[in-house]
Formats: sequence, C-alpha cells, structure tokens
Amino acid sequence: MTDPISSESGPAKGPLIAGRILSGLVILFLLFDAGLKLVSPETAIRYSPPGLGWPLDVPTMTLLGTLLLIPTLLYIWPRTAILGAILITAYLGGAVATHVRIHSPLFSHILFGVYLGLMLWGGLWLRDPRVRALIPLSKGAIQ
Repeated sequence: MTDPISSESGPAKGPLIAGRILSGLVILFLLFDAGLKLVSPETAIRYSPPGLGWPLDVPTMTLLGTLLLIPTLLYIWPRTAILGAILITAYLGGAVATHVRIHSPLFSHILFGVYLGLMLWGGLWLRDPRVRALIPLSKGAIQ
C-alpha cells in the first residue's frame, strides 16, 4: 500500500508543514491549559464552569494539570506521539463527558474536546506515516 502523502523522494512538504502547524497549535493550547492548572490553580478554579461535579480545589487542579502535561509531552516527542495522542484523547473524552453531564452548550463546550481531538489526530496523520498506515483515508485504500 502506498502512502498518499509520501513519494519515492520522501514526504510531501505541504502536508508535513500543515501537520506540524496543526500539532503545534494543539500542543500550545494543551501546554497552556496544563501550565495554568499547575502554576496558578486558583486562576483555573476561578474560571472553571460551576457544577462540574468534582472538587474545584488546588489538589484536583494539580492532578488534572499533571494528567494533561505528561501525555502532551509524550505527544511532542515523535517516538511516543501516538501514545501521547491516545492518552490525550482519553483526557478529552472525560472533558466531553463532564460537559454532557452538566448540560453545557453543545458547540462551544461539549464539542470543544472533539474539535481539539480532530486537530490532534489530523496533525499527527499529516506528519506521521505510521498513523496514515493505521488510518488510510485515500480512496485506493478504502475498498
């Protein structure tokens, strides 16, 4: 099976750059989110939606920040990017479930984790041939 983004001369530059930009945006957001929870948990608590159903305290924010920082760092390193993406997807699934449970607005809150997950995996798909082999999206591969 041939890779739709690569040729014999190597990976196409456009999709590779697009994948790096997409992944970079996701990484910046996740590092900001984790960093805020770790460096200034009081600020994260102040801007958290009410009624989440779990304690809005410093230990909880520190735990959430750590649980997000570790897989984000794994996602940054190409060798462990797939593992990082899987773990971040699990984290985002918890966020989506939390917002569904408290009846948050659909497009701005509930689906935000889905948007971020699509960007996360889309960026990885564009920059990593292993993911393209695992998730073939070309017409020739889907038969």
